[in-house]
Amino acid sequence: MNYETRVDPADTEDRIILDDEPMAEEKRQRRKRMWIVLAILLAGALIAALMLAGGDDEVAFAPGENATVPAVTVLAPGAGTLQGAINATGTLAARREIPVGAVGEGGRVVSVPVDAGDWVRQGQVLAVIDRSVQSQQESAQAAQIDVAQADADLAQANLDRALQLVERGFISQADIDRLTATRDAAVARVSVARAQLGERRARNAQLNIVAPAAGLVLTRNVEPGQVVSPGSGALFTIARGGEMELLARIGEAELNSVDVGAVGTVTPVGGEEQFSCTVWQKSPVVDEQTRQGTARCALSYDPALRPGGFASIELASETVVAPRLPESAILSDEAGSYVYIVDENDTVVRRPIEVGMISDEGIVVASGLTGNERVVLRAGGFLTEGEAVRPVTE
Repeated sequence: MNYETRVDPADTEDRIILDDEPMAEEKRQRRKRMWIVLAILLAGALIAALMLAGGDDEVAFAPGENATVPAVTVLAPGAGTLQGAINATGTLAARREIPVGAVGEGGRVVSVPVDAGDWVRQGQVLAVIDRSVQSQQESAQAAQIDVAQADADLAQANLDRALQLVERGFISQADIDRLTATRDAAVARVSVARAQLGERRARNAQLNIVAPAAGLVLTRNVEPGQVVSPGSGALFTIARGGEMELLARIGEAELNSVDVGAVGTVTPVGGEEQFSCTVWQKSPVVDEQTRQGTARCALSYDPALRPGGFASIELASETVVAPRLPESAILSDEAGSYVYIVDENDTVVRRPIEVGMISDEGIVVASGLTGNERVVLRAGGFLTEGEAVRPVTE
């Protein structure tokens, strides 16, 4: 059986229109999103322009006829009374370091009863040296005294008998003189033997190595069994009384402003603990290469202070009246430190200065400024002397 389907042209046209409606809606949504994106971009550009134009510290160009004159920030620092302070570094050391070595004949070390870090008193034995041979020599020397004394007693008895016989004429005066000389020689030999015994005992006493003063043992360079002699060098190092000091290296100019008795604060490297010190001596010479001198600052003993360690120090110096500037305002070249100031004609002028102490608050200008000048604070490296500028006071 055959079936025929009739297609109505009107229905076909309606279906085509219905199919195009989603595509038109999609185009409208796409255009809407495009406008939204453009609006966001325009808003961002406007905000960025406002942010860039919002700073009013320095204006790159002035309006009108001054459009080519750069603006710079200036400051009149004035002058204030400042407590002088000198910051330096140095090495910790024993204030009075005593090297101790073998004094006597030396020999083999039997025992070492002390170690580095121990406190010792004056005369305390640091190392014992074998004295078996020297003890026998001492005994032999003591026996020599007995021998000499016996000879002296015999010579005296012979002289006493001769004196009794001379009165009877049996012995001449010459014999008496001879016997007297013999007696005197025997007595002298007794004195010699006693002196030799004393010398031997003194030498034996020097065999032991003892502390010449009370203090802290810093180093020990000897062990039992070692053979030592006066040429062995320092076997021990003692800090007398445990006193320490900091050898602060200070510039030639700053050294003159440090007085003996000045108080400072020492901070060893690797720690935050601080110690008070007092300058007790200044070096009478200055190093020709570094142009620095040494200030010796006395410290009380503390386990955190180790000789040979590195430390920083802040020393109080004389009070000064001077301007203070931020680091950005100070420039330097081969001619030295300088700043740029703006004169009454709004022209840049170079002014040489001498820099003083440096702190977190700024750098003190020791000389070259009165404090009333208009000093360029920033971007001085981009200016040239004689250039016209428009100063903006901070």
